[in-house]
Amino acid sequence: MAFQLTKYQHESARELLQDAKRLLRQTGNKKLVFKAPTGSGKTIMMAEFLARFVDDHDHPPCAFIWAAPRQLHEQSKRKLELYFENTRAMDCSFFEDLDDRQIGENEILFFNWESIRQENNIYIRENEQENNLSNIVERTRKAGRAIVLVIDESHFHAQAETSQNLIVAISPNLTIEVSATPVMQNPDRIVSADIEDVKAEQMIKKAVILNEDFKSVVHRGRTETIKSELAGSTDEIVLREALKKREELVRAYKAAGVVVNPLLLIQLPDRRGQADEDREAMIARALKDKHGISVENGKLAIYLSENKENLENLTMNDNEVDVLIFKQAIALGWDCPRAHILVLFREWHSPVFSIQTLGRIMRVSEPERGYYDNDILNFAYVYTNIDDIEIKEDIGGGYVVIHTSKRSAKYKLVHLPSVHRKRHREQTRLNPIFTALFLEEAQKYTSKDKKGLEKAIKLKGQRVAQYFISDWKSENIDELKDAHIVADQKAHYITDTDLQRLFDYFVRKNLSPFYPEDRSVGRLKKSIYKFFDKRLGMTLADHFHDIINITLSEENRPHFEAVIDSAKRAYIAATEKQEKELVGDVWEVPERLAFGEGYVETDAKKSVMEPFFSNEHWQSEKAFIDFLEKPRNNVLLWFKNGDRDATFFAVPYKDGDDWSPFYVDFVVMMKDGSIGLFDPHSSHLTDFAAKSDGLQAYIAGLKKKGRKVSGGIVANTDPRTYTGQWMVYDGSGKGAREGDWDNWKQLQL
Repeated sequence: MAFQLTKYQHESARELLQDAKRLLRQTGNKKLVFKAPTGSGKTIMMAEFLARFVDDHDHPPCAFIWAAPRQLHEQSKRKLELYFENTRAMDCSFFEDLDDRQIGENEILFFNWESIRQENNIYIRENEQENNLSNIVERTRKAGRAIVLVIDESHFHAQAETSQNLIVAISPNLTIEVSATPVMQNPDRIVSADIEDVKAEQMIKKAVILNEDFKSVVHRGRTETIKSELAGSTDEIVLREALKKREELVRAYKAAGVVVNPLLLIQLPDRRGQADEDREAMIARALKDKHGISVENGKLAIYLSENKENLENLTMNDNEVDVLIFKQAIALGWDCPRAHILVLFREWHSPVFSIQTLGRIMRVSEPERGYYDNDILNFAYVYTNIDDIEIKEDIGGGYVVIHTSKRSAKYKLVHLPSVHRKRHREQTRLNPIFTALFLEEAQKYTSKDKKGLEKAIKLKGQRVAQYFISDWKSENIDELKDAHIVADQKAHYITDTDLQRLFDYFVRKNLSPFYPEDRSVGRLKKSIYKFFDKRLGMTLADHFHDIINITLSEENRPHFEAVIDSAKRAYIAATEKQEKELVGDVWEVPERLAFGEGYVETDAKKSVMEPFFSNEHWQSEKAFIDFLEKPRNNVLLWFKNGDRDATFFAVPYKDGDDWSPFYVDFVVMMKDGSIGLFDPHSSHLTDFAAKSDGLQAYIAGLKKKGRKVSGGIVANTDPRTYTGQWMVYDGSGKGAREGDWDNWKQLQL
């Protein structure tokens, strides 16, 4: 199965490899923390790190132990086996799978870390077969292997105590703690995947909205707490509001042509008593009697230790289950991207919201697609009547939002062309454009005045150099595991299988800085085969033996390596250019926007978003809003723009040699139907000339099409108190001079 890593996943795997190697070279037991948000792909990043670790030889031979709570170790084992399916880079084992009662080099032993405290556990206590953890570790160490212990989801249940017990019992050379909320004290190194990077790759939802449409107030004391209007409501009202939101999401997915049935989660406390049983019965009865959702009709699933119903294929996006009742402990490690709404009732065990609480609803429904055009689908929703909710720092600044505003009914569609950056996943692997670039570089290649790779190489009498076989064996003994190559300088005959292995190794060795996984290896091989077919008329089917011998011969290899290097440089340049590519679409004011606790409701009668929330960060913007709000001007409605993705409005401007989006601060709708585009800054604005010219070119383009549009960068003649005249600049960007208002015009609305 092919996995396409994102930029932050690639970087995290690289940092883990770098730090692990550094720590293993040091004496003593070292500790490395890997902190990554729920939904970021922690297991995939660890799998990529392990694959690179195996491929790297700048460290001692290592055996691995992967310890996780509950049954998560089984889930992790399945994920890693899938990741290593093609490369077979590592062996994934349980206790009963171990050979010679020891952990082999590049083998991972998976087990449940809670069993470390269970003295009667057969794998922990002494037994006649000496097949317990201590003896397994001892035999592994005697075989000359360093021990790397991975503690997965260490925050859960036993916390630091269990981590310490594991480290004492195993005494690993290196411990790697993997969690969204690490508990390990005084680690030697920390690798972190930032939540903002995960959002930028559209792997998790933009934010979690708390009690949408119910006013929330932030109380600041020793800790900041949030109190919502919904806090005084009954459980049935909370449930009703959550189900209303689910139906709204159902309609939005249908309108987008996407087959996703959004799942509503009802999370119950982990404890068990008569009151809890009565609550479960009440919830089930209310769902069935008032909303037509029941176990019997397949729309309700239950995931409790004592009761499990309708769980088959529950995580599939088109599954018919609408509501799931579950407990946090049961759901550890559970992954269901269609989960969209979380309901927590007043008696839930904690008023503290952490990333662990919200993790089940943070993933996007379709990671390969990312965010949807309809922004309602890009958020997760929590409905609760809990009093005084505290947001734990691990969630990340502003990820839980408590204010929402909706577009005014007075709004009429503006149909404004807009741009945003195209979403690209980090090109850590080669995509199909590499083959075309390789052929171009082969055609341009010049050696000794001979242009074209086909003219630079020798075709007749070329054979793989015997020393290359010997060199190949000595550098990477693992590659010879199943080979039948006689690594002898005097070898005269090499089988086709041996040739293919040599060719594969040549390709892998020349892929840096791209990681040599199967897809990239295949892409480079295909490029070379294509060159022989297109330029020399030699097909792989008829000339396999000749193609490999010609490529790998002592005289020709440097030429191929040079073309490969040129193609890689061209590929990197092309993908970097793609990262800056702009996409055009037609923009409208969003139907709703969400705001975090840093925003306050502000009186604004002409704001198209109702109510209007502001962080009052810029005095110039506040003063310009006061100007727009004047009662006798021509302004009907105004929109305070944001500065990210396709949600907000942007015009293209020339940014050096590239094009970038300029998110103009205000879109103003006039009573006469015209549109004003204004950005309240001054000539102090970075890239003033480029942005001003971009905005004026955009306005001129719309005017040519008959649109009534005006605007420009605006500034106040009194930049200290903003009590002077508002001026607009619509001339050439290079004509603007700081403090010179001669070529500005007074803005009259």
